[in-house]
Amino acid sequence: MDPLLIAALLALGAAIGFAAGLLGIGGGMLTVPFMTLLFTLQKLPPEHIVHMAIATSLATIMFTSVSSVRAHHQRGAVLWPVAARLAPGILVGSLVGARLAGALPSKWLALFFAVFVGFSATQMLLDRKPKPTRQLPGTAGMFGAGGAIGMVSAIVGAGGGFVSVPFMLWCNVRIHNAVATSAALGFPIAAAGTVGYVISGWQLTGTTPGAVGYVHVPALVILAAASVLTAPLGARVAHSLDTARLKRVFAMLLYLLAAYMLLRAARG
Repeated sequence: MDPLLIAALLALGAAIGFAAGLLGIGGGMLTVPFMTLLFTLQKLPPEHIVHMAIATSLATIMFTSVSSVRAHHQRGAVLWPVAARLAPGILVGSLVGARLAGALPSKWLALFFAVFVGFSATQMLLDRKPKPTRQLPGTAGMFGAGGAIGMVSAIVGAGGGFVSVPFMLWCNVRIHNAVATSAALGFPIAAAGTVGYVISGWQLTGTTPGAVGYVHVPALVILAAASVLTAPLGARVAHSLDTARLKRVFAMLLYLLAAYMLLRAARG
């Protein structure tokens, strides 16, 4: 691989790892647009670039989530019973979402990502938090919620924090517990979604350098190596820092990344 590409992936991996630990967002919002740009510069098949960026981002979250959730667990912040009740729906939703994304044309996938990121950035910028008006639902409700979280997360290549954290806040879960539990949910989201993207893009295996399905393995290895080092740092900072101002800055960056993906969708 090009040394400049390796350096860019290392820097990106460090950034997404820190963001995942700090904000509980999995890092996919950052990863997908930058990976789309890097894969474009590497002249990979244009009709598969967005799919590969999302799939590789999702696979990276398997490593990021393990690293960040360990730090949250050490502080006793992860609600493991809640994570266990959401996990079955998440596994099904993530697998279905990845297969659905694999069937979508690249421009529609980029458009969905841009709209979702723009909406999430607005929520973050306004610091909107759902009012805790209810308790966590029963088994069927948790399965449905997990399915929705997993499906959306797999389609956009994110760890689910922008969906799971508001859901848990709505259900009277404290913010630090919601962020920590969201980090724990990143692994089943990423694992099932990655399997779905490997199956959906299997035709690329052996024909596109570095690809196993839609997952670009060399990029995954570099991103994961950097992200697992910085995710615990982000998680530690999250417990000692008021992140409201930082979230506003991050939201502005998300607007720029959403605009890039929207432009790419417009260009087809």
